[in-house]
Amino acid sequence: MQKRPGGRSARVRDAVRQATLAELAEHGYDGLTVENVAIRSGVHKTSVYRRWGNAEGLIADALELARGEPWPVPDTGSFREDLREIVRSVQREFADPATGPVASAFVTAAALSAAAAQSLHGFFATRHDQAAVVVRRAVERGELPADTDVTDVIRMAVAPVYYRLFITHEPVTARDAERAADAAAAAARAGVI
Repeated sequence: MQKRPGGRSARVRDAVRQATLAELAEHGYDGLTVENVAIRSGVHKTSVYRRWGNAEGLIADALELARGEPWPVPDTGSFREDLREIVRSVQREFADPATGPVASAFVTAAALSAAAAQSLHGFFATRHDQAAVVVRRAVERGELPADTDVTDVIRMAVAPVYYRLFITHEPVTARDAERAADAAAAAARAGVI
């Protein structure tokens, strides 16, 4: 007998994931507990412990599932505008009252846990690869040198957002996001990246 996709196991995983995200949004990484996730999800605590182990396992699984979700990649016909939209999208995610606390909790967890850091690395690698299509298109159009490191352009564009949020604890405006994208675009055009 074959397991049906979307059966009980998938429903349990989704319930636990949704509970994990809700707990992160309300309490942050420091307040994430298996007990609270079990209560919120309606899944027995021993089942959660058996499958996820601890808060790190819950974070890792939530990131693994998020990693598989498609990320909308802009296609405005302009490299600069596409890159600006990618960075503005990151800025908006952190500014959003629903997604911001969860995204921040993922980064905080990665700073405190090797397992969470590994999961976050995988998540970012996937996102950067998805976003790099805007750089590849610019290379194909002749806007950028052929040897441009497409992933590094994306990293360079979004890095100032993370620096301001997690190092200097400054707000990030849409204008800040645009300036970060413009700097990365200029560096890419100059062949620096």
